[in-house]
Amino acid sequence: MAGDSTMQSYKESETPMRGWGQCFPHFFDTTKIEIINRAIGGRSTKKFKKEGRWDDLVAQLQEGDFVFIQFGHNDASRNKPDRYTPPEDYKRYLRQFVKDVRSKDAIPVLCTPVVMRRFTEDGNFKDGHGAYPGKMREVAMEEDVFLIDMHKRSMQLIVDLGPDASVDYYMNLKPGEHFAFPDGKSDNTHMQQRGAMAMARIAVEGLLDKQIMPLVNCLNGNAVETAQ
Repeated sequence: MAGDSTMQSYKESETPMRGWGQCFPHFFDTTKIEIINRAIGGRSTKKFKKEGRWDDLVAQLQEGDFVFIQFGHNDASRNKPDRYTPPEDYKRYLRQFVKDVRSKDAIPVLCTPVVMRRFTEDGNFKDGHGAYPGKMREVAMEEDVFLIDMHKRSMQLIVDLGPDASVDYYMNLKPGEHFAFPDGKSDNTHMQQRGAMAMARIAVEGLLDKQIMPLVNCLNGNAVETAQ
């Protein structure tokens, strides 16, 4: 798994923050599959590549491995030049990632970025990802790559929940609610356990919809419940 802070695994000391990649193994029989989460906060496609993280991942790939790729949050960070990746460059990096994975006889799976919780004053959802999800969809279509549209699916989830019920899916804490954040916290990008589990469940639904059988065959009873 290659991605950003919404996918990464967090230390127990960072509880209650969780990434959906951290919760993903909950749905698998881990005696049949090894899930290696290399996602890390603050990374765009460009930064993940330039730091050598992508090349390290590719070097360790074996035939038949799957690589889940989710970027987009940090690529859009215009005020952070080390992260910012214009949409067409983002698309170019994704194409290179697909090519690199396939060069090792492994299988890329593109995952559009999960949504941030943003609502207008009148309760309408406001997307914050701009062109990036669409650019990833284009790469998936043009390069014939598996695509799990986390962006579309997570948006539907948050819209259905609405402004109030979706609050606890993200890192929104009242003062004194959690010892790690005595002054409280307002963060509608990163998720608590509930939100991360919901996003991981969305990824599993994508696997089932696409019938990516080598992975579907490794799912456990928790995934069966998701499918029902």
